[in-house]
Amino acid sequence: MPHYGRRDFIRTTSLGLAAGIGPLTLAADAQPTEPSGKAEDFLAANVVEIAPPALPATFKPTEDNILGPYHRRGAPYRGKITPPMEPGEVLVIRGRVWGFDTKQPLAGATLDVWQANAEGRYDNDDPRNPPKKGVFHNRARLTTDESGYYEYETIKPGRYKIGPDKWRPAHIHYMVTAPGYKTLVTQLYFEGDPENARDQFIKPSLIIPLAPVKLRQGQFQLGTFDIVLARMS
Repeated sequence: MPHYGRRDFIRTTSLGLAAGIGPLTLAADAQPTEPSGKAEDFLAANVVEIAPPALPATFKPTEDNILGPYHRRGAPYRGKITPPMEPGEVLVIRGRVWGFDTKQPLAGATLDVWQANAEGRYDNDDPRNPPKKGVFHNRARLTTDESGYYEYETIKPGRYKIGPDKWRPAHIHYMVTAPGYKTLVTQLYFEGDPENARDQFIKPSLIIPLAPVKLRQGQFQLGTFDIVLARMS
């Protein structure tokens, strides 16, 4: 095999096939690659009309909730809140972000999401053992798509004590922003948690049901949490 320098390689690969220069040439009877069809033909045959998303059953601005002491800025953008193989019951949470004034989904809204692990611990709740810079456990940011939709995978957070005989129910924190709308700080809660009725911070409108989804590989719980933002005054 002959030896080629970098310039020779570029010359024969970029010009040889088209211009017949060098040892790499097309066969004399080579034919153009046949197309598999026009893109517009494929779209016409396969695109299904998708109905616009339905408004939430109760359409009003989502209620706020406490920020809590464990928020951290700068979580990475990703569709999975937890690290790989995080212990716990798998959840998938989905929903849309809406504008209250327009009754339309908001594309490009940012959701900052954080939570405790299955044992009720945050990655920054121990001052003696703070997280390393740039390491975020059970935290992420997401951006809504063109239909205002978001979705993420996580695990069900654990409850934790806030006093001698008080526990916070399982919850997931949200901070939601969109241009022209008020920033919303709120929390998501789950139906059936025994601590819901005793919690001093919870708001009933923020409680959602979970439904089991069974797959061949296992099972997860699915929940929907739509968010409606109030216009900035």
